[in-house]
Amino acid sequence: MTLKIERADAREWQEEQLAELFSEGFPAFITADRVVKRYIGRVREYFAEFELMLVDERDLPVAAGWGVPLRWDGTVDGLPGGYTDALVRAVEGREQGLEPDTLVICGAVVHPSLRGRGLAGETLMALRRTAREAGLGKVVAPVRPTSKEQFPLMPIEDFMRWRRTDDTHVDPWIRTHERLGARLLAPAPESQIMTGTVAEWKEWTGLDLPLTAEYVIPGGLSVLRLDKAADHGVYREPNVWMRHA
Repeated sequence: MTLKIERADAREWQEEQLAELFSEGFPAFITADRVVKRYIGRVREYFAEFELMLVDERDLPVAAGWGVPLRWDGTVDGLPGGYTDALVRAVEGREQGLEPDTLVICGAVVHPSLRGRGLAGETLMALRRTAREAGLGKVVAPVRPTSKEQFPLMPIEDFMRWRRTDDTHVDPWIRTHERLGARLLAPAPESQIMTGTVAEWKEWTGLDLPLTAEYVIPGGLSVLRLDKAADHGVYREPNVWMRHA
């Protein structure tokens, strides 16, 4: 497959093309982070050069990746709290005139029919090259470990230490980053916080949710905590910070 790398804003993409690309990337509740909603417009306005598309020989998008630049002191204690805090720090740093030195890779997605062909790694490498060309000397990522949904009750601190007998990580997305030279830095237990009403959580999860309780939800890396009387549910998404070479 011959691939080209383009900025996502380089052309007008058809809605059905984007819908197909992102159709199975993330669970529905991933959009329920209200802080992200307040900042995402400025993220797209300020940092369009860090939103990339991988396009095949038919000019169809087959993968996408995006990130934000910010200033980071290189220490674990100085890391953002997670995905959401990285967006906030990037936007507010830009508005305060701070010179960034780090790219935070926020995500990558591959067309469902093309997974397992190395396109996720290609996307990560394209983002690293973009960071280098922009003069950003450090690259980190709040990685969403996809197989963690099978173990939503396990603390992320324990999950990030879990390795197979060949010493590779149990999670395939973490393994992809490690194959490219990234190393684990720290857990991000509350990388995102998703909130919504009981009706919204029913729609996002497809579950009945009859009681005030903790629920294991489809696609969730941790549990949903639901308060029926308050008509409110909170899900805290754990990620793992990794640093690329």
